[in-house]
Amino acid sequence: MEPQRSPLLEVRGNVELKRPLVKAPSRLPLPGTRFKRRPDQMEDALEPEKKRTRGLDTVTKMATSHPRAPALTARPQMQGQTTAPKVPKKTGPRCSTAIATVLKNQKPGPAVPAQKPAAAAPPLLGGKKPTKRPAWDLKGQLCDLNAQLQCFRERTQTLNQENQQLQDQLQEAQQQARALGAECRTLEGELARVQAQAEQSQQELGNLRAHVLELEEQLGTQEGLVQELQKERLGLQEERRGLATRLEEQERRLQASEAALSGSQAEVASLRQEAAAQAAALVEQGERLHGLEMERRRLHNQLQELKGNIRVFCRVRPVLAGEPTPSPGFLLFPSGPGGPSDPPTRLSVSRSDDRRGTLSGAPAPTTRHDFSFDRVFPPGSGQDQVFEEIAMLVQSALDGYPVCIFAYGQTGSGKTFTMEGGPGGDPQVEGLIPRALRHLFSVAQELGGQGWTYSFVASYVEIYNETVRDLLATGTRKGQGGECEIRRAGPGSEELTVTNARYVPVSCEKEVEALLHVARQNRAVARTSQNERSSRSHSVFQLQISGEHAGRGLQCGAPLSLVDLAGSERLDPGLALGPGERERLRETQAINSSLSTLGLVIMALSNKESHVPYRNSKLTYLLQNSLGGSAKMLMFVNISPLEENVSESLNSLRFASKVQLPPSPGPVRTPG
Repeated sequence: MEPQRSPLLEVRGNVELKRPLVKAPSRLPLPGTRFKRRPDQMEDALEPEKKRTRGLDTVTKMATSHPRAPALTARPQMQGQTTAPKVPKKTGPRCSTAIATVLKNQKPGPAVPAQKPAAAAPPLLGGKKPTKRPAWDLKGQLCDLNAQLQCFRERTQTLNQENQQLQDQLQEAQQQARALGAECRTLEGELARVQAQAEQSQQELGNLRAHVLELEEQLGTQEGLVQELQKERLGLQEERRGLATRLEEQERRLQASEAALSGSQAEVASLRQEAAAQAAALVEQGERLHGLEMERRRLHNQLQELKGNIRVFCRVRPVLAGEPTPSPGFLLFPSGPGGPSDPPTRLSVSRSDDRRGTLSGAPAPTTRHDFSFDRVFPPGSGQDQVFEEIAMLVQSALDGYPVCIFAYGQTGSGKTFTMEGGPGGDPQVEGLIPRALRHLFSVAQELGGQGWTYSFVASYVEIYNETVRDLLATGTRKGQGGECEIRRAGPGSEELTVTNARYVPVSCEKEVEALLHVARQNRAVARTSQNERSSRSHSVFQLQISGEHAGRGLQCGAPLSLVDLAGSERLDPGLALGPGERERLRETQAINSSLSTLGLVIMALSNKESHVPYRNSKLTYLLQNSLGGSAKMLMFVNISPLEENVSESLNSLRFASKVQLPPSPGPVRTPG
């Protein structure tokens, strides 16, 4: 059986469990409200809660004042026994309907003696001191709590209205702030525009002031000019009076001259006869001079052909600072047939055979290699001596014969120095290119007195890995070698041109120097084991010469080609190659292939073969018109004076000996 509970405790439990249904005012602030309560407001808000707590405490004291009362505990009923419920009678208008319902449904139990409540009724909110309510008057307490709740709801509604008004004011203030911000930005834009207009006005004012000053200065200048003109007018008036006086005097003298003129006319007639005779003699002299010039050209060409259309010069560069001095007898320059006064034409190179000396144990024998060329330049020869030998060959280009000059040899043998000269612009070390063009300009000016006019057009290209590149390219055209191709000038024409290459007209030495400077910067160079900066391409400087004698209707034209060949080093098959060395290997293979083709072309021309392999190499194909026919060709074989380069020097000398006819004698071995 369930234990019986006291009706008062049951009511108290229901009240505590259903307290949220009473809607008592909360002591926490309502959501959305941000006001703070003052201490007195806090006391008013907490007062009903305290009073309600006192009422509940009274009930608690009534329940705990007699702990031994059997009504506070539930007793189990024994079988066969019944307990008579004792319900206390409570009458009066203040009895709660909820309490009556609870008491009606409550099982009968032992009665609890009533006690006098210990706490007084809570005071009213109106300020009047409320009457004390008994503890059992729960309905009254509930009414008081509802009154307090209504009061707090009204206060909350008032605060919500105030909050809504403040929010409306805040929104209105924000709208005003946005409107003021927009107006401020508008005013700032207007201010910037006004400031810009002010600055522009200031600038215009400054310009007007400057213009006013300029006009004032012009006005002062004009006033000065007016004064000068007035002075000049006075001077002219004086001069006019003086001229009038002189005119009268000249008229008197004229009359005397007219008398003498009649006597001079006879003398003029005789002078005219003499002038006609001199003009006829001058025409005869011109014809004779022209004939002599043509005869000179013919004889000059015969002389060059007798010397050989294919000639080979050998040049040995001097030992540079920091290089070892070669041993005596390494290079010998025997005298010519006429003795020491004749220019040397032979060269002997001595080489010891270290392999034979190592095998036999005896001292290594010395092998002497003798070579003979058209001219040999020892290390002490200067640039002027070298050009003196080729000046007549350059003259042939001006006479209308193609001329081609090569510089051949290993890297570091002095090829570029021979062709272009040394750095610094020293006239003593100028190369063949600037000296040849200076000579051509000078001779062309002299021939101008005989009625000849010449024009010169220069081009400078390089052939790198069988690719033609323009060395005179500037700006965005730099490095666009793939666009340059060798083509015929036109249908049926034998003249060859390089497409997309610059052809620059030149008329003086300074223009040539500027072109050489651009070409040096654009040429492909690289570091090799023989030289820190080695030319890795063939550079071809071509000067197209065109001459015309308008009075006689004569024309002549020929190219002058000056070629600085790439280094002729052999390949080392046992060398371990990295990525950079493989690129150098491909360059060396292309260089050696083109040099080999050049040798084959020259030998075919020397042997007058029917087929000449010009197209086997871009170099020979470009120089086709400067090699065959009546062209004059000269090769400079440059060698190093160092013993460590003797192998490459011998290879260069052997290659040059094949070009020259008749071939040079073979090596002569002498005992060491």
